[in-house]
Amino acid sequence: MHIVVIGASGHVGSYLVPRLVRLGHRVTAVSRGKRQPYHRDGAWEQVWSVTLDRTVLDEAGTFGSEIAALAPDVVIDLICFTRASAEQLVKALQGSCEHLLVCGTIWIHGCSREVPTREEDARDPFGDYGVNKLAMEEYLLRQSSIGGVPATVIHPGHIVGPGWIPLNPQGHFNPRVFTQIAAGEELVLPNWGLETVHHVHADDVAGLFEAALVQRAASFHQAFHAVSPAALTLRGYAEAMYSWFGQPANLRYAPFEAFRAEVTADEAEATYDHIAHSPNCSMVKAERLLGFRPCYSSLEAVREAVTWLIAHGQVSLPNPSAQGK
Repeated sequence: MHIVVIGASGHVGSYLVPRLVRLGHRVTAVSRGKRQPYHRDGAWEQVWSVTLDRTVLDEAGTFGSEIAALAPDVVIDLICFTRASAEQLVKALQGSCEHLLVCGTIWIHGCSREVPTREEDARDPFGDYGVNKLAMEEYLLRQSSIGGVPATVIHPGHIVGPGWIPLNPQGHFNPRVFTQIAAGEELVLPNWGLETVHHVHADDVAGLFEAALVQRAASFHQAFHAVSPAALTLRGYAEAMYSWFGQPANLRYAPFEAFRAEVTADEAEATYDHIAHSPNCSMVKAERLLGFRPCYSSLEAVREAVTWLIAHGQVSLPNPSAQGK
């Protein structure tokens, strides 16, 4: 098939595009042309690249028609963030596209209640990101079920992998936290460190998109979580990273308002957003309908990312031999 991947050079697309090429598909990679894929792969030499600025074209009302003009059999949209954007794409693809697969987020559920959260459990998102992604999903699956473009939505957790900074044990994205842990320095965690985060390796997200594409009859009109096999508490995450660096855990706990005073305003905002959600999601549906299981645990995915950060000077080691013990 001819598959158009929108946002192809991003985290997930960097792994997904080579997978599609190896399946024998003809792939067109659509991006703004601002960066190269996150890792090298010879399969990219077989990919046709198209540069489009979605923000500009969405505002002009022409992005959907630009994608339809590429004559895709399948579209995989990794950067759709609103219902209006989804509607424009669906209307342009109506009657010509065999399958539309779109990236959502586990934050459509809001905070976790009964865990692990299943796809069919309550959706009560807060914040523009989760609210908009839920509206997008509801539109896509509703129009799909009544005879529109057949759609599937994949909802990743905290995406991680080589080339970018993983969500850290404090619940934000400053890589300094891993340098502190590597040195055995004290790390303060909010509350008792029992809130959860749920990572997923970008290649596992790509693998689930592949599984949904290959088993289309089972994935039409469906949404699937894409997370590691188990969420981590902040405390468990921190302790595991101290151990990996050959250090005893050196943790202190503080009520959130006291924690806020010890980090930057941006870090505190990110931490609050993550611990307020405390996601803990199930992968049972993907295994039951698609036979898909993620390959990476949360810690395996994070360690791979941190190893890359060390190699590129973004995390410092007091003793280089300490890594990975």
